[in-house]
Amino acid sequence: MALNGKTAVVTGAAMGIGSSIAELLLQNGAKVAILDMNETAGQSLVETLNKEHGPDRALFLLCNVESEEEIKAAFQKTVETFGGIDILVNNAGIFNEITWEKTIGINLGGCIRGSYLVIEHMNKLTGGRGGVIINVASMAGIGLLSCCPVYTATKHAVVGFTRAFAAASVASGYGIRMNALCPGFVKTDLFSSIKSKLGQFSNLAGANQELIEKLGVLTLAEVVEGFLELVTDETKNGEALLVLPKEKKYATFSASPTD
Repeated sequence: MALNGKTAVVTGAAMGIGSSIAELLLQNGAKVAILDMNETAGQSLVETLNKEHGPDRALFLLCNVESEEEIKAAFQKTVETFGGIDILVNNAGIFNEITWEKTIGINLGGCIRGSYLVIEHMNKLTGGRGGVIINVASMAGIGLLSCCPVYTATKHAVVGFTRAFAAASVASGYGIRMNALCPGFVKTDLFSSIKSKLGQFSNLAGANQELIEKLGVLTLAEVVEGFLELVTDETKNGEALLVLPKEKKYATFSASPTD
């Protein structure tokens, strides 16, 4: 998929990976709706992006991905402003083993909710143009992080959802691809707060730090390079791309439980 002229929606996009993805999309000619709960950071980012890439290319919408009504409204506003939706990036996520229900609600629930609601606008069977959904998962969606069982569970679930939805879309003729981006440790606000959010597994903070030192920390540029591959390469559907410092590779899975 060529990005020029396309419209994208990116959740959790006011900072970190989401803002870097939004900027990359704009650099490649797309228009972007930036969804986030941080209104101050989101509005500031949109002002900056519109100055850099041209007026009215980016739009900020206050949106909680746990709310079906707010996501629906954000998608509708995007369609009214930009004429449709071609790309959805389910990036909104948190890391918190203490308020684990919230972690499940945002990391997994937000991903599923956004994906199902955007079908209305993308589905070729109902007049849509088709499109692609990229779910930002984690290396914890392919391997595991012992210090954070709930975060690991949500990211495993996002990868599983990605693979199954991709297959279902093909079988149903929706014309919607779906892939999962699975970065390792990335220098963001979420990364910086890991130690304080481990809850009952705070005793494993040292082991986690050793893993960080072993694997290294990704730059945002390395992460968005993987995103660009998944969103533009139309042969990629149902894939989980693991991105580590100086290495990226596609995860391999059995096609079905009987394989």
